[in-house]
Amino acid sequence: MTRYLLKSISIFILIISISSNGFCQMRLIKKFLSNDTDTSRKSSFLPLPVLTYAQETGAEIGALSLYSFYTDPKDSLNRTSQITGAATFTTKKQTNFQLKADIWSPKNKFHYTGEIRFKNFPFNFYGLGNNTLASNENPLNQKLFKLIGGIEKQFGESRYSGFNIAFENYVFTDKNIGGILSSDPNIFDKDGGKLLFLGFTQIYDSRNSNTYTTKGTFVRANYSYAPNIFGGDNFVGSLFKIDFRNFQSLSKKTSFGLNAHFQSLNGENSPFYLLPQLGNDEMMRAYYTGRYRDENLMALQSEIRFRINPRFGIVGFAGTGNVFKRREFSLRDFKPNLGGGFRYFFDIEKGLSIRMDYGIGEKNLGEKRQSGFYLSLGEAF
Repeated sequence: MTRYLLKSISIFILIISISSNGFCQMRLIKKFLSNDTDTSRKSSFLPLPVLTYAQETGAEIGALSLYSFYTDPKDSLNRTSQITGAATFTTKKQTNFQLKADIWSPKNKFHYTGEIRFKNFPFNFYGLGNNTLASNENPLNQKLFKLIGGIEKQFGESRYSGFNIAFENYVFTDKNIGGILSSDPNIFDKDGGKLLFLGFTQIYDSRNSNTYTTKGTFVRANYSYAPNIFGGDNFVGSLFKIDFRNFQSLSKKTSFGLNAHFQSLNGENSPFYLLPQLGNDEMMRAYYTGRYRDENLMALQSEIRFRINPRFGIVGFAGTGNVFKRREFSLRDFKPNLGGGFRYFFDIEKGLSIRMDYGIGEKNLGEKRQSGFYLSLGEAF
């Protein structure tokens, strides 16, 4: 699940909305609490009401449709494919429309990804760097249109190479003229812009599952370049990302995961909205997304996962990370996070889960300790 995938499903709302009588309710309750695994590998389509929460959005409600399937049901090694559509609205007056595809071909020879998204997303901007202040909070309104496509081909047992293309269009409205956005001369493209990224990807993937991993390694390196297509002040430069994940099975019910991220944006007058951002529901849980942003990001997290039974699980996690300018890296600037969570597996065979996480972070002088609660769909990594 990528960072922009819709974050959660409320199982209680699901039961209430689908059930129309006591008998149906009991049957559904038995289904959702049973530890039996459906080994038929059939496709499933679920139109679901949605209830989500994150500190950036507040409560998020709407509708989600999740189509989960195998392109080759007879192959037990064929990975889970998903097509997701969502329309949601938040208590902070944000709207989000998304259609996303993540498809694995038979024998996992090809991996196809695609996304169409429109967001009308008011958020708080705090400036640039690793030491921004809560007092600099500057409300902005963002309208984003994004179109992404990618294809990766398997070479050897665990290696993939591929290409990706992404068009992004940003429009910003400053709700606090005279705030940090308008007053800081180091912030570029304050009204937004458009760009086309062309990228190349290298992947090593030996995970035993792409939805709930208990052993194996995943490494994804992507280099994307935005050429001078649109002219004017639009960004011209590159974005480099590395995502490393390793999982070890400690016992039948317990596994340990390690996840590292590195991102680097390179170009003249890099726009603030493309700068790597610390904190979200997947990495550095506790920090408001975009509270800290700069040219480079480095973050590391670990997670202990304990599967109480096939239907329920718990996790504990800890991490550290920071953002920094080129040639200004310092270990002393790394910020901590710590937390735990609960898992409910609504599809045991495919490893699809709802997660509830709570994370805490640093406490700056004169500010509340940073923390966040997340109700999300799928594992953090």
